[in-house]
Amino acid sequence: MRRAFAAGVFSLVICAALAVCTLYVTKGLAQGRSPSESRAATDDASPIYGVMVPPGYRDWRVISVAQVGPPLNDLRVKLGNDIAVKAYRDGARTFPDGAIIARLAYNQVASEENNRIFRAAAEQRGLPADQIEKLLAASSVAGPAVNVQFMVKDSSKYASTGGWGFGEFTNGKPSGEAVHQTCFACHEPGKAHDFVFTRYSP
Repeated sequence: MRRAFAAGVFSLVICAALAVCTLYVTKGLAQGRSPSESRAATDDASPIYGVMVPPGYRDWRVISVAQVGPPLNDLRVKLGNDIAVKAYRDGARTFPDGAIIARLAYNQVASEENNRIFRAAAEQRGLPADQIEKLLAASSVAGPAVNVQFMVKDSSKYASTGGWGFGEFTNGKPSGEAVHQTCFACHEPGKAHDFVFTRYSP
C-alpha cells in the first residue's frame, strides 16, 4: 500500500515538474528571441493594425471591379472571403466579424492583341474609322500589379476604427505607418454602409 502511495506521489511530482519545465522553456523561447527574429515575426504585418496577407485570397469570390482614372490609372478587383460574400448576398447593413475584403490594383495598359481583335470586329460591323480609334483608345487590360489592400472585420480588436483593421501590401511587404494612418479617415465617410464603399455586383 505504501509503495502504491509513494508511486502515485512520485508520478504527480514528475508531471508537475514537466509542466513547469515546459512553461519555462516556452517562456524562455518567447523572451529569448533575438531582435531580428522578433522583427521577422512582425515585418509581414501592417503597421498599426497588424493585418497580414490572408492565405488563399486569390481564390476568393469577386465582389466587384472598378476603374480609376488619372493620375492613378488603375484597375481594381474586389474579392471577399466566404463571410464577406455571404453578408453582401444577404444584403447585410453591417459585416460580421471574420469578414475580409481584398482590393487588388493593377496598372491599366493597352493590349495590342485585344486591339487587333477589336479592330477586326469593328471593321466587320462597318463602324467608321474614327469610332474604331475611340474604341481602341479606351481599351485597356490589367498590367503589372500596383498593390493589394485588405479590410478585416474584428469589432473588438478594431473598435476605435469602426471595427475594421487595414493592410496595404506591395510585393508581399506592408506599406509604412504613414499610409496606414490614412486608411480609416478614407473610409470614415462610408459609415452608413459599415465603412465599406464597394457594392456587390451580382
